[in-house]
Amino acid sequence: MPLSPEARSLLDMAYRVGAPKFHDLSPAQARHSFQKLQFAFRPEAPAVASTTEVPMPRPDGSALLSRLYRPVSSRPEDVLPLLIYFHGGGWCVGDVASYDVLCRQIANASRCAVLSVDYRLAPEHPFPAALDDAALAFEWAVAHADLLGVDAGRIALGGDSAGGNLSIVTALSLRGAEITPRFLLLVYPSTEIRSERPSRQNYGEGYFLDFGTLQWFFERYLPDGNTEDWRASPMRAASLAGLPPTLLISAEFDPLVDDCQAFVQRMNHEGCAVDYVQVDGVVHGFMTLGKLFPQADEALRTASKALAHAMSA
Repeated sequence: MPLSPEARSLLDMAYRVGAPKFHDLSPAQARHSFQKLQFAFRPEAPAVASTTEVPMPRPDGSALLSRLYRPVSSRPEDVLPLLIYFHGGGWCVGDVASYDVLCRQIANASRCAVLSVDYRLAPEHPFPAALDDAALAFEWAVAHADLLGVDAGRIALGGDSAGGNLSIVTALSLRGAEITPRFLLLVYPSTEIRSERPSRQNYGEGYFLDFGTLQWFFERYLPDGNTEDWRASPMRAASLAGLPPTLLISAEFDPLVDDCQAFVQRMNHEGCAVDYVQVDGVVHGFMTLGKLFPQADEALRTASKALAHAMSA
């Protein structure tokens, strides 16, 4: 399928003459640019029943900040399923504010509470800081389920791009624990840092998430260059068996799309329950840009339906 008109419009804007490429910016500039993009093209924020800022103490005395959303139809006394959501942005950009609308949408459509996590970013906090924060978020939510008004036995992990990576690795690390994630909701996740699959070349230039930007992210997240560590590249894990039921949504014109397909194939081969949906005509990052991409609405409905079904079982 050709690029959608919406994707072409985004690419025309992104590559207009004189505009700096994302990977030519400093981390502070890149974060500002990412936030501007999200704020410009996200839909209007729907009402939810409540939002609550939730600080989680780290062992060093600092706080991991997060935001809890409860769906518009819920009552304060309702004990809800919970999705812990990790935003995208190459482990270097992105924040809870940029993902506010998406988390509201998922909460309302799935009737689940959503806990959006402001994990630490590279290069100030390289690997494995973000992963440590992801693990802490799950452990803290389980231990404080009553405080959050959620069911500790019905907690899912989800995220897009780098956030999908954190979700996968956290779930792999929790295999064999007393309480494990019920479901994984993955949107074009990064499953392998170093890949030679064709989409890296086919869509590595001119399709929004450029090869240079990927390298910019990888070099800051992994300053020691160790791309073989499965905690950075879950495709390198010795086994994927034991992962929870999963929905993986990809974009057709994405340098990561072949990596996503290979990960799904391996999950199937190793006995995992996984559903795969490829959204045609769109590029990496479309899910949070619903004002521009009507395809985001359909993907959101698919994701929320799968989440609701998994949490009702």
